[in-house]
Amino acid sequence: MTKVGFIGLGLMGHGMAKNMLEAGHEMAVIAHRSRTNVEDLIGRGATEAESVAEMARKAEVIFLCVSGSPQVEANVLGPDGILENAAKGSIIVDCSTSDPVSTMKLAGMAADKGIGFADAPLGRTPKEAWEGKLDTMVGADPETFARIEPLLHAWAGNVVHLGPVGQGHKMKLINNFISLGYGALYAEALAIARKSGLSAQQFDAVIGSSRMANGFYETFMKWTLERDENAHRFSITNAHKDMSYMSNLAVSLGAVNPVQAAVRNSLAAMEAAGQGDRFLPMLADFIAETNGLPGDASEDESPGKG
Repeated sequence: MTKVGFIGLGLMGHGMAKNMLEAGHEMAVIAHRSRTNVEDLIGRGATEAESVAEMARKAEVIFLCVSGSPQVEANVLGPDGILENAAKGSIIVDCSTSDPVSTMKLAGMAADKGIGFADAPLGRTPKEAWEGKLDTMVGADPETFARIEPLLHAWAGNVVHLGPVGQGHKMKLINNFISLGYGALYAEALAIARKSGLSAQQFDAVIGSSRMANGFYETFMKWTLERDENAHRFSITNAHKDMSYMSNLAVSLGAVNPVQAAVRNSLAAMEAAGQGDRFLPMLADFIAETNGLPGDASEDESPGKG
């Protein structure tokens, strides 16, 4: 069994840490904004570290599941960070959706100190995190991957090793570009449909029963059709952050990315309007309102045809 440290006990991290505890691994956790998840994990056998430095001195593998690269760097760097306090031979695993440029920089600094580094960003939702059925796409050298693989399987049903450090975060950004692109496309198509006199229910009756339907579509549409805000809990701020990282990656590669830029701008507009804390399916409301429609599709007048 491995001595694990876990930083970032939010919607995803809570379930991931719970599953590693249930698999028999020792765990130290640290509180951030809320103590609720920390207290739950302590009740399940975890111990609480008073600082990142204390955790780093004790753990063999430290997981980070935080908002993005600035938060990862804040925990890894500095005199009280992981690199200055972790033992040679320990491993950092970044499960955040981070900027690959930052990831590669941190991995190089870790290697200079004899510390392993892996990027293992996540796919799926907090529900799967709790059930131990997440997807993860991993960048790590073979030795590091072999050491962390049993830990990954404690909370992931699908573990794909893509190659060296950085490949996981690159693939995650590409994955999120596709999913967020779906969201922007659905939101705009819904607005045009409603503006032309078609209801959201009619839209769903056609698209939802066609080969264009998918799991993402189903959770995205639960907000428009049922006002279920818990079906797809991914904030606009995080979505915009991910697409900003994707833009950075495209620039670093000299890649042409007109569609991705348009997706990022849809998210940027909603965040700039003060709605960054809302969830991705609510982009449909925002795009509807910019088209002069009520955000809530249930306020539409009944269409003339069934």
